[in-house]
Amino acid sequence: MLRFLQSQQKVRLVSARVLPCQAVELNFSKIPELNYNPMSSIFVNVPKISKLQWHPFTITSSSNLEPEKLSVVIKSEGSWSRKLYEELSLPSINHLQVSVEGPYGPATTHFHKYEKLVMFSGGSGITPFISIIRELVHMANDSDTTNRTPQILLVPAFKKTLDLGILDLILPVSGTNHDISHLKLKIQAYVTQENGLPSLGTENQPLFRTIWFKPSALDAPISAILRRNTWLWLGMIVVWSFVISLSSVSLVTRFYIYPIDHNTNMMYSYTVKSALNMLIICMSVATTVIIAFLWNKKRNSAEMRQIRVTDGPTPMTSPGTSPWYYNADRELESLPNKSFTGCIKVNCGERPDFKKILMEIEGSNIGVLVSGPKKMRQDVAAICSSGFSKSLQFESISFSW
Repeated sequence: MLRFLQSQQKVRLVSARVLPCQAVELNFSKIPELNYNPMSSIFVNVPKISKLQWHPFTITSSSNLEPEKLSVVIKSEGSWSRKLYEELSLPSINHLQVSVEGPYGPATTHFHKYEKLVMFSGGSGITPFISIIRELVHMANDSDTTNRTPQILLVPAFKKTLDLGILDLILPVSGTNHDISHLKLKIQAYVTQENGLPSLGTENQPLFRTIWFKPSALDAPISAILRRNTWLWLGMIVVWSFVISLSSVSLVTRFYIYPIDHNTNMMYSYTVKSALNMLIICMSVATTVIIAFLWNKKRNSAEMRQIRVTDGPTPMTSPGTSPWYYNADRELESLPNKSFTGCIKVNCGERPDFKKILMEIEGSNIGVLVSGPKKMRQDVAAICSSGFSKSLQFESISFSW
């Protein structure tokens, strides 16, 4: 019931990044109090495409690094996502109505307990790793956790060189005030179906676009269903639902059923009474939930209006200006004078040799995360369980909705 009420709200879509590899990043506004763990997900509905279809997507942002933004990456791999990409590719678009449900995710994460992290991904499987990297950027800049931030080796595999553009989404669209050089990150990207990077200046290259949407008074930042003190509110809903239903059943029985039936069960059988009691209980729960939801919505509407709204032009840049497009060993940069400690290396025309990569990693506690096709997960799991290194801790991330 609570999730249904949340899904009826229209949320504020701040910006979108449209990549030449037919992927888009949607950046929503959210309240700073809404926290979630990396690898969480949300359900997205775009009424202009379909009023009934809800699709789950992995959140790529970090609630610590970006307290007022929530981002998802959507790859055009179906009819719904293709229509969304085509809609955002229109030059005249300035607003898109969107509803979300969630976020849902793990209660805790333990990737920070490792000395080093090796993350293998295939295609769009890189999206949960983007959220992990952004979270670790925050940890690396926090004095309390900087010494516990693991070193990262990201090994993404793509079919075509255009898919490398997803690496541009590792950092937020608006940049970050954190010093990203504190995070020790290396990226070994693989392009399996092409033998070389396109040369700069190639004609008819698709454009890398960043769209800033106009704000609407009907849209609101994404917020928790019951905002602060969620567990307290849930407890109150349970208690008051019980009180209201018990009181209602007592009143109906005493002043409606008894004067007619006089406990003979001739007019109202046990089946009818049970059905009536169930109806009263459902109505009591629904009434309590709606009151709690509307109370929180009204109480916090003033605060939600104070969320900073960013609006700007729609810049368009060529993919040739993307960091990965210069050369295979260029340092990954997002802002002037700010760069990752590691560098990015692109290997074309080959697949990653999982065993060789893992054998080159030194350490006593190494986390191995895999997100991608079933075959990739099985191959890496077989290597980690073969016993050649006891320091490897395998974890699979699958998308089985």
